[in-house]
Amino acid sequence: MIDRIIHSSIAERMFGGRAIIILGPRQSGKTTLVKKILGQYKGIGSYFNCDELETRKLFSAENVSSLKSIIGKNKLIMLDEAQKLDNAGLIIKLIVDNIPNTQVIATGSSAFELSDKLNEPLTGRKWEYQLMPFAFEELSAHTSTITEVSSLQKRLLYGSYPEVINNPGSESEVLSELSSSYLYKDVFVLNDIRKPELVEKLLTALALQVSAEVSFNELAQLLLGDPTTIERYILMLERAFIIFRLTNYSTNQRNEIKKSRKIYFYDNGIRNALLADFRPVDLRDDIGKLWENYLVSEFRKRNANHRKQCKTHFWRSISSGEIDYLELMNAQINAYEIKWNVRKKPSVKSFINQYPKAIVQTVNPDNYFLLLQDNSQ
Repeated sequence: MIDRIIHSSIAERMFGGRAIIILGPRQSGKTTLVKKILGQYKGIGSYFNCDELETRKLFSAENVSSLKSIIGKNKLIMLDEAQKLDNAGLIIKLIVDNIPNTQVIATGSSAFELSDKLNEPLTGRKWEYQLMPFAFEELSAHTSTITEVSSLQKRLLYGSYPEVINNPGSESEVLSELSSSYLYKDVFVLNDIRKPELVEKLLTALALQVSAEVSFNELAQLLLGDPTTIERYILMLERAFIIFRLTNYSTNQRNEIKKSRKIYFYDNGIRNALLADFRPVDLRDDIGKLWENYLVSEFRKRNANHRKQCKTHFWRSISSGEIDYLELMNAQINAYEIKWNVRKKPSVKSFINQYPKAIVQTVNPDNYFLLLQDNSQ
């Protein structure tokens, strides 16, 4: 079993008086992780799958006496896919506030369903984590850095969902199933999604435009929708952990582009599956896009795994100067120019002139693993 980085942090916070919430996309390994934790507390824990109707009925009563009856002598309660409970936040709050020495761990595959229900009732009562598909650091720790670096082309094509990693030789079939509505079905259960086919077309359009700047107006024209609906659907896909956005960094310099954004996929394999394109790396004309999406998503996973609180952006000026990815923390800017061709020199002079105190690095296949293994960079 491949160890997850957040496991050690969760272990340190067990029975600390707060609920532990684990968010992430479907099939990212949340159930495997919570069952592993449960196995460390044999005899005092209980697992509930909230996808099941019987579980939802069991937790329908919103009172302490019913919850005490359900929990019994258990000290650890696992609520898997807790977004399926109508009253998830209140149930967890009642346990935290009224049943001492009981640890609740809840997972959710949809931030907009789970977090919106939890934020108000669980303010000050929860620790929140994100569990994404395997990160480079997790995979290299399981095998070796050399082994994982040698698998780079596979990661660029097939990504790193657990089911993909655990089924070598069947990657494209697994991804085809994952990239169907199953992965983002939480989006479709919302009452105000009247055009699920528009969501699927939008995902395909975003897959084609990955790492490029995205215009909601242009997407709306392309998909025969309206910009407000497109933006709302993109937000829902973000909250379902399928995509995420970077905004352009600006300090109101006159020559900087403002209010621009790029959209990336959390996993290269899902992006390629949406396009039904698993051609080898050396036959692709989109290798630059694949490389940039892979690295930006890996940086994002690294930050989430190590709970690194930083702002992330890209940067572009009116004169076409560009930095692919940058992180801001404690007034320090770490900027990264991402190049697949190790011989291609980046053009970063205009950025350095504007931000002379920034640390600027070029990331290419020869050095990327140094940045993805260590959170101190």
